[in-house]
Amino acid sequence: MENLLQVGVITTTHGIRGEVKVFPTTDDPRRFEELSSILLDTGKELCELEIQRVKYFKQFVILKFRDVDDINEIEPYKGKSLYVTRDMAVPLEENEYYIADLIGMDVFLEDGSLFGRIKDVLETGANDVYIVQTQEKEVLIPAIKDCILQVDVESNKMVIHLMKGLV
Repeated sequence: MENLLQVGVITTTHGIRGEVKVFPTTDDPRRFEELSSILLDTGKELCELEIQRVKYFKQFVILKFRDVDDINEIEPYKGKSLYVTRDMAVPLEENEYYIADLIGMDVFLEDGSLFGRIKDVLETGANDVYIVQTQEKEVLIPAIKDCILQVDVESNKMVIHLMKGLV
């Protein structure tokens, strides 16, 4: 299990006073209002930044960090990811999972045979879709009760029912 969960990516600077425009990778962009700090992946290390102010513009979140008052201080971090620790993450409901926990998970069929490994998760309007890499190709598996029989994050294992027409 991942201890860090990505909540956004810095897309560009906003103004000249050190604000950044962030593309949120969380289900609830308003969650930034509840965070006092965030972890920035600089490419070399994780750097904790204290959030001073949160604003919104279209689909973006605009963040101002304490002690970052100049565009030149934040410019090198365009394209870098922002993380929170698992204990600061939004609590999950029953049958909800963090995407970071699903990627790389082994997928088995009902008979116990290995089907593949989750490569990515597509977030659609109705339900998520798991992209499973098999030996031959990628297969899209809808995250619905008829298909997903069991998810065990601790064991990194998912059991699915392969409905007709999915392969």
